[in-house]
Amino acid sequence: MSEIKLENICYVYGAGTPYEIHALKDVNMTFENGKITGLIGHTGSGKSTLVELLNGILKPTSGRVLLDGRDIWEEPKKIRDIRFRVGVVMQYPEYQLFEETVRADISFGPKNMGLSSDEIADRVMESAEFVGLDESLLDKSPFELSGGQKRRAAIAGVIAMRPEVLVLDEPAAGLDPLGRESILSKICEYNRRSGVTVIIVSHNMEDMAVFCDKIAVMSNGENVMYGDRDEIFSRRDELLAVDLGVPLITDVAYELSRLGVPVPDNIYTVERAKESILAILDGKDGMAGGGTE
Repeated sequence: MSEIKLENICYVYGAGTPYEIHALKDVNMTFENGKITGLIGHTGSGKSTLVELLNGILKPTSGRVLLDGRDIWEEPKKIRDIRFRVGVVMQYPEYQLFEETVRADISFGPKNMGLSSDEIADRVMESAEFVGLDESLLDKSPFELSGGQKRRAAIAGVIAMRPEVLVLDEPAAGLDPLGRESILSKICEYNRRSGVTVIIVSHNMEDMAVFCDKIAVMSNGENVMYGDRDEIFSRRDELLAVDLGVPLITDVAYELSRLGVPVPDNIYTVERAKESILAILDGKDGMAGGGTE
């Protein structure tokens, strides 16, 4: 679909005042076409500011945001069109719901795109079905929905615009484990089906390990790490140094390695840990069996 590239991005709140804050400092980063990238960092690291730059909610103090090689601020009067191409679901998506019915909320973006009523109706049904929002809920007030249903409705409203890039700021925050798994699995399925570039902001390292292809790490307004999951989660000490944790299973694997168990240094999911430990046990059994023959 599309690629977003940040070139030398700086963003300053309150520039020229005594309250000046440098939220982003010379950030260079590429969100690759068709990949799911996890954006992580402690509170105040600059993640939320970065998200608001991606579709022109904020304009960088300096630097460029490139969508498929073109500066999104090249034609400021067309920045609205960028917001159809780069869809953002904010950290508290329930605050994005404001229409009288769920159907009207999901229709809002497609209507602003100037689509026909038939096309809007098709997109509403398609996106609601995709995120697992029952048709019986569409004519209810969004404020009657549960927390998980509100998240689904907000995501459906963005998906209905069929953006080329889907950005989700803490999409599963506050949900129980089943709710988290359900929503994030749907996002991954959407990525696989559509080829859309996806950016997920989360504090949950287990989620990042399971659902993302790439990981970008922010600290104090700077991009301090970027790479594949294997690479990033093998850098345990560096993650801890910027006040981030690692998946619990990574800590378990680290302790096993410290005790002399030959586990790899890129364990970040329970499934991978299971495979590695079983392989080690099978190897030991094989050696024992070979010695008795």
